[in-house]
Amino acid sequence: MAHLSLGDYKGDANIGLFGVATDKFVLLPDESIDAEVLNVPSIFGTVCGTKLLGIFCVGNSNALLVPQNIMDKEFENIEEQIKKIDSKISVVRLDTKHNVLGNLIVANDTGAVISPVLEDKKEEISKLLKVPVVVSNIMDFEIVGSVCVTTNKGFLLNIYAEETDYKFVKKALKVDGDIGSVNLGGPFVSSGILANSNGVIVGKNTTGPETARIDEALGFI
Repeated sequence: MAHLSLGDYKGDANIGLFGVATDKFVLLPDESIDAEVLNVPSIFGTVCGTKLLGIFCVGNSNALLVPQNIMDKEFENIEEQIKKIDSKISVVRLDTKHNVLGNLIVANDTGAVISPVLEDKKEEISKLLKVPVVVSNIMDFEIVGSVCVTTNKGFLLNIYAEETDYKFVKKALKVDGDIGSVNLGGPFVSSGILANSNGVIVGKNTTGPETARIDEALGFI
């Protein structure tokens, strides 16, 4: 599994809280996370004075969405680094009081699901990410980005998801997937995974069976 590695951020196995991975770049707080398996350029920064980039930001190959209350110097730092990678990637402050965008949106390059609390931003998000957007809870959770991880090859959904949830996500994101957990049974899978189409980093506490399920769900098997 050269495309898969175990990781942590300064001892914290919830690595998904600290980064955003796409097929064009990975956004991290610093070099403490080894993102080599993702095989894309790494960029570094903070958002809202924190290193919890995976909670506050979300993106795909076309855009990175950041919260309205990101500091100007943080925004400029991230935008400058991304534009050096690909000038066509948009970096956009989403004008909403709901700042935890990583928890409220799950997206790849073919589709997205956004929380009902962002319904008024549906058209804008669709235009920026350049994908069809569906407004819905997943498993009755408004924090749709916390219960699902997706790449352009697959998705992993909360271990307790029902068949109807699975079918809904598959249709919305236009990729196949599976249910599973991370870091010894954690159901909020995005907290412990950083993944793109090239590779996946899972939290260091993730078991062998969990890792195998993640590997298959995200399309590497």
